[in-house]
Formats: sequence, structure tokens, C-alpha cells
Amino acid sequence: MKQIITFTLAGVIGGLMVLTGLKLTETPRIIESNTPAQIIQASNEISNGLNTDFVRASAIATDAVVHIAAEESKSLAMQRHQESRRNRSRSPFERFFGADDFYGNNFYRPKSGSGSGVIISTDGYIVTNNHVVGFADVISVTLNDGRVMKATKIGTDPSSDLAVIKIDGVSEQFPKIEYADSDQAQVGEWVLAVGSPFGYLKSTVTAGIISAIGRDLDLIEGEKTIEEFIQTDAAVNPGNSGGALVNASGKLVGINSAIATPTGTYAGYSFAIPSNLAKVIIKDIIENGDIERVNLGIEGYDVKDVKEDFNLSESNGFYVDDVYRGSAAQFGGILPGDIIKKIDDQQTDELEDIKRVMKFNKVGDVVKIDVIRNGAKKTIKIKLRKSM
Repeated sequence: MKQIITFTLAGVIGGLMVLTGLKLTETPRIIESNTPAQIIQASNEISNGLNTDFVRASAIATDAVVHIAAEESKSLAMQRHQESRRNRSRSPFERFFGADDFYGNNFYRPKSGSGSGVIISTDGYIVTNNHVVGFADVISVTLNDGRVMKATKIGTDPSSDLAVIKIDGVSEQFPKIEYADSDQAQVGEWVLAVGSPFGYLKSTVTAGIISAIGRDLDLIEGEKTIEEFIQTDAAVNPGNSGGALVNASGKLVGINSAIATPTGTYAGYSFAIPSNLAKVIIKDIIENGDIERVNLGIEGYDVKDVKEDFNLSESNGFYVDDVYRGSAAQFGGILPGDIIKKIDDQQTDELEDIKRVMKFNKVGDVVKIDVIRNGAKKTIKIKLRKSM
């Protein structure tokens, strides 16, 4: 019996030793599986990559973003007041007392405001929003290093809500921002909004993602507007207007311009003018000063929608139903019943095509319009002008 027990114990101990040996000599298929390690490592790489990019992008952007203080001088305020008086009917009280006495001396109180701007050239050109500086003739900028400098308004484009100013009389090289290709921006991409919310939180950086592209929300007032907003959920507040929207590399994706809010402060969505659109308009402003956009001055229908109703022989184009009195179209010779087929040799199958082709046209430009009139082709050259 003792021998049986001894052999049994020996067998158990031997088996355990064999199993232990097998564990120690087994291939690393299980014990050294690197799947969990890979997941952790990849997670760390993503985290560190984003963190590094955001820090670098923030440093680049904050150096190139300025705070803008804009004011209307007393003389400009008086001029605005006088123009307002000429353009409105006067009440009996005004005629009796005089406008200044009736409304008091504060009737033409100068306007003032503040916002943000982005340095786009080393010699001090800055892009901002028209609503930040459009009313002003006294402008100063505060750089990220705290220095305050005077600036001059180069020009504005109310239709896109863009403006360009330039730092005065300084020969130093300023830190500029590089443009990104906003056409490559994607929904879900990380972006940073940089500016001076509320006027006193200078050089503030907030992060979010692009939540939509190509928004046309009728946010800009006027007869002709250019809207292709990038929508983000980066926090933007009053004072951020004119500031930078940058990607994770610190390149300019857009100019922050507006927020959707029921309260007047950030409520989840902000909107920026795409950099590719801004770049074209900025170049135009620098070369030509103030820009005044203009419409042709026509109303009508897409041919495809009224072909049968009007018994039209054409299958596409824009059918002109009315021409505004005093418009460029009237002075250029467009008539009701014309079907617009091309503008500057670009096909216009519908109204949206006309808007796209003429998006950047302004007062003084000449456009070539191909129409079908009474079944015959006709080419008309029109010089764009303000409507009467």
C-alpha cells in the first residue's frame, strides 16, 4: 500500500513538473499575445498626436490672431447722421425744433465695437468681418504679445461680411497664418476657434469638430450675399467675430463670423467663412478697395419647371419673366421672354448656376450673356451697375 501511495504521489508530482515545463517552453502565441498592448499603444499614439497638434496649432494661431477695437469718429458720425436725415421723412417736431434739438446731441453718438482679426501677411494685412470694422474709421489692434497698434481700413465686402485692415507705419515682420484648402475640410474633422470672446478674453482657444459644410442661412443682410459657411461646434461668442478657425496643423480653414443662438451667446453652433472663399475676396479687396456686389436685376423660372406651361422649345436655361427697372439687365438689353443659356461661356441651366457663375461679380464688371430670343441665339454684353 505504501508503495502504491508513493508511486501515485510521484506520478502527480511528475505530471505537475511536466505541465510546468510545457508552460515555460510553450510558444508565445497566448502568453505573449500583443493584441492588448497594440490597442493601448495605438490609443496612446492618437491621444499624444492630438494633444501635440492642438498645442502646436494653438501656438501658431494665437500669434497670428489679434483683438480689434473699432470706433466711429465724431465727424463720421455726424456725416452718417446728416445722410440719415436726408434719406428719411422728417416729423413736424423735427421741422419745428430741428433734428439735433429734437433728438438731443446723442442722436449721432459715434458707434464703437470690438472683434478679432487674423494676420494674413508678414507686412501686417489683417482679415476680419465687415460687421466688426465696416462702420469705423478709427481702428487699433492688440497683438498676442500685448502691443497695441493703429490700423487702416483697406476695404470691405458686405456681401460676404469680410473686411481687410492693415497695421500702420511698422516695418517689422508679423507672424502670419497659412491658408488651408477649405475644400478638403471634412465633417467630423477637429478644428480650433481662436479669438477674443466678449472683448476681454483675449487669445482664447476652443476646440470642436466640423459639423456641416456649405451652409447658406441668410445670415448676411443685403440683396446679394455670398454664404457657404462651415458649421462647427467650437465655442464662439461675441468678440470672436473675425477670428480664426484652424485645423489641427494650425492652418486657416475659415473666418469665424456668426453663431446660432436664442440667447446672444454660444448655444452649440458657430459658422465660419471658408478660407478658399475668403482668399479670393481678400485679394480683390487689397487690389481694389471696397467691393459692391450687384445682381443682374431679373426674375424668372428654371426652364425645366415651366417648359410645358410656356410651351418652350428649350429644355434647360433660365427663363426671364421680369426685368427690374433701372437694373443692369434693363440697361444691357435683357428682355422678358429671353432664355439665359450661358454667362461668360459657362453653362447656366438654372438659377443656381447663374448665382454660382456671378458669385464674385461686382459693380463695373462686364459680363457676356448668351440668350435664346424668339428661337434665335443672341449674345449680349452687360456692364454691371447699381440698381436705381
